[in-house]
Amino acid sequence: MSKYTKDDIHKFVKEQEVNFIRLQFTDILGTIKNVEIPVSQLEKALDDKMMFDGSSIEGFVRIEESDMYLVPDLNTWVVFPWITGKGKVARLICDVNKADGSPFKGDPRSNLKRVLKEMKEFGFTDFNLGPEPEFFLFKLDERGEPTLELNDTGGYFDLAPMDLGENCRRDIVLELEEMGFEIEASHHEVAPGQHEIDFKYADAVTACDNIQTFKLVVKTIARKHGLHATFMPKPLFGVNGSGMHMNVSLFNGKDNAFYDENADLKLSETAYQFMAGILKHVQGFTAITNPTVNSYKRLVPGYEAPCYVAWSAQNRSPLIRIPSSRGVSTRVEVRSVDPAANPYLAMAVILKAGLDGIKNKLTPPPAVDRNIYVMNKQERRANGVEDLPADLYAALIELEKNETIREALGEHIYANFVDSKEIEWDMFRASVHPWEREQYLKMY
Repeated sequence: MSKYTKDDIHKFVKEQEVNFIRLQFTDILGTIKNVEIPVSQLEKALDDKMMFDGSSIEGFVRIEESDMYLVPDLNTWVVFPWITGKGKVARLICDVNKADGSPFKGDPRSNLKRVLKEMKEFGFTDFNLGPEPEFFLFKLDERGEPTLELNDTGGYFDLAPMDLGENCRRDIVLELEEMGFEIEASHHEVAPGQHEIDFKYADAVTACDNIQTFKLVVKTIARKHGLHATFMPKPLFGVNGSGMHMNVSLFNGKDNAFYDENADLKLSETAYQFMAGILKHVQGFTAITNPTVNSYKRLVPGYEAPCYVAWSAQNRSPLIRIPSSRGVSTRVEVRSVDPAANPYLAMAVILKAGLDGIKNKLTPPPAVDRNIYVMNKQERRANGVEDLPADLYAALIELEKNETIREALGEHIYANFVDSKEIEWDMFRASVHPWEREQYLKMY
């Protein structure tokens, strides 16, 4: 149920002296798109009559099916605080509808809502997400283009003078708080130039909206500091890559469905089944949660990123970790996801996988409480630990074989996502990289 009405939006426009509204949506690849309108067109937008050309958006529709309508979610109203004076700009996140008023099957946000409806058929009321997105800050050159020069030499939880990104990170937090975010933590990450800002969990759709807004704010404020913020999973060789751990939980009203005070580890049967579903389908949904060629440079041993299919409540090397908090804070942390992922699609496939585990009453394998990174291949096999796909091509093959995950995406998103990623893989595969010249140019 909407907490804001059309009258509220008109009131906000007048009180906050807004001149323009960006009607924002997300394409299949996770890129933020928007149509900016003057306030004179606001009523048209609030009546769901704002049309755009869907054929101009990668993976949406063919030109003969191009008429699409933006349906604003009034609860997403926010004024961008970094734009002051004349020309103040506000934002409304939209769903995308077809001309007949039905949800467009290629809209990732609407698709997530479809999977959430399936969740409610299981008797659950909410699917909550607490994301932990990481990013790097690089210096800009004199032309405003990003370099690979870092602006600090800090490490995990370092402070200035080691962490020279601290002022930028603090300004990002202030802007986010002004926009209504509840920030829980902000700190330097393991690699030089790497940062993490954690914000409070929310229902799945709101949390995904927040991730998209977060990325926009981080990039905007970084540029004001002469820096380029990137959510590329592995921008530098030899240091940790950037992840976006997803802390997820199912609720029945106010009760956390993953919590059972009398059970082993105080985890309910639902929690174990949900976790088993993720472990069963993770290889099939890795192309969605790790969607770029570069994503797989992060998923290698030695840099804290999970590349093995296992779970534990005691250490951080497996793909799934059960944090120590219990009660309403009981959650499953999916650690393989990276910040290049489209959050709406990532949440849809994780939820669908978990629900499949509940539906089929799956049991997860025993926890692996040893450090998996120090185990050899024979030890991993003896413990039933499988590998994640090693590259994007292998992940696309696993996705193609997994009917459950394809259902989570719907045929339109699945087909267009795969088409785009096959092109990306072919471009990478056909390129000649510096490493190859270093290895082979003199040898052969």
